[in-house]
Amino acid sequence: MFVDRVEIDVEGGRGGDGCVSFRREKFVPRGGPDGGDGGDGGSVIIVAEEGVDSLSPLAHRKTWRAKSGRHGEGSCRHGRAGDDVWIRVPPGTVVCDVQGGYVIKDLAASGEKVTVARGGKGGKGNTRFKSPTHRAPRESTPGDPGEARRIRLELKVIADVGLVGKPNAGKSTLLSRVSRARPEIAGYPFTTKRPNLGRVQIDADRSFVLADIPGLIKGAHAGAGLGHEFLRHIERAGILVHLVEPQPLDGTRPADNYRAIREELLRYNPALGDRPEIVAVSKADLPEARAVRDELAGELGREVHLISAVTGQGLNTLLGAVAEALGRDAEEAWG
Repeated sequence: MFVDRVEIDVEGGRGGDGCVSFRREKFVPRGGPDGGDGGDGGSVIIVAEEGVDSLSPLAHRKTWRAKSGRHGEGSCRHGRAGDDVWIRVPPGTVVCDVQGGYVIKDLAASGEKVTVARGGKGGKGNTRFKSPTHRAPRESTPGDPGEARRIRLELKVIADVGLVGKPNAGKSTLLSRVSRARPEIAGYPFTTKRPNLGRVQIDADRSFVLADIPGLIKGAHAGAGLGHEFLRHIERAGILVHLVEPQPLDGTRPADNYRAIREELLRYNPALGDRPEIVAVSKADLPEARAVRDELAGELGREVHLISAVTGQGLNTLLGAVAEALGRDAEEAWG
């Protein structure tokens, strides 16, 4: 099961109490205080880890508590600190505070971590209160409670290239043809119900991660169809590949469908309008495909590719264009 959003309660461990104790030994008539401090409570830490690809392990456990610290003991023995709780999530997970409504940390890369609930400090034993004028203190302090909060984890898939387009445009077929990914493929809309990732090997030294985003429809930015749930995944993609179906099942014009999807992307996040985009008309084996490609290229004033994921027509040219765009993107990032 693919889960990309979950809310959980996290709570740090309570600190152990300080101890009140006095030294009692033979031949030591005035031993003095020897109560140890309590141990600190454990913390709840979230870490992004390569190989974790979903939040599904967290879906059935709503509360995560770290261990409390042990109480202090006599003979100046400090309590043991509570064990931390580590929650492993996929890279690209955004950690948000539910009550405050703010982002705690964006765990974009593997190895990044954030402490979401700190454990309480351990209390002080009576040894801490000893002084030249106060030789037999009976004071100690209790341990502090750990932090508690509700957090929301949202996964935004990290991919170099994102496939967008209306349902049934051929995105899943293309992904399965150019990578080892095996998404569900069928001849009806909304076959893809979760993002699929595949690594595309260009040559021995170059490859990129391609994400197939579930099909978008008009009103996706406001929650229509599946788009509202998965539009956030496209925010991570450095380049967009927009597939246009030449003969839509609903009889709409392909050019109008292209503009509708662009509008949904812009209304969801205006920054997506500045993202490099490669346009391709899919299903080149259909009679209308070439005419649709020419019409769309004329309207956009730039190259529009004509491809067929079934026959392989135009795929090498498309992948070459993607590789070139990725190279330009990397050069701009490094200055």
